[in-house]
Amino acid sequence: MSFKIRRILTAHDAQGRSILGSVSEIPSEPGKMQAAVGVANIWINETMPPVLNGPDPTAGDFPMLPQNGGAVFRVLELAPGAEPHMHETRTIDYIVVLAGELSIRLGDGSELVMRPHDVMIQRATVHGWANHGTVPARFATVVIDAAAARGA
Repeated sequence: MSFKIRRILTAHDAQGRSILGSVSEIPSEPGKMQAAVGVANIWINETMPPVLNGPDPTAGDFPMLPQNGGAVFRVLELAPGAEPHMHETRTIDYIVVLAGELSIRLGDGSELVMRPHDVMIQRATVHGWANHGTVPARFATVVIDAAAARGA
């Protein structure tokens, strides 16, 4: 369950013109979250509004969840047969399925299969991700801290 994501960063030169800041490959970390899950941490904004210039914020430790209104962008891959780990986060998550079939189970026991190009907005609900298919399920997610919005 090892994969790489090509990450392209834009930047500004001394004259304020748009330039390519860097092009790199971000390797996944199989088993970092769960045994059947690989994760590639792409970017983090530690606060909102985000800092647009400066060093790469992913060079240090990467938190599981953002704090202080920040956001985390990552790509995950679930192995075939991965069962849901039910959890709840105080975040709003934007999920896009890239490959395979990804199932979400919700707190009421309902389950929905998502396919490539399906998009979900997950709003601080009890949920778990599963892969009932025969190929890895890869999805991109932006996780935004919403702890201050709880109950709103």
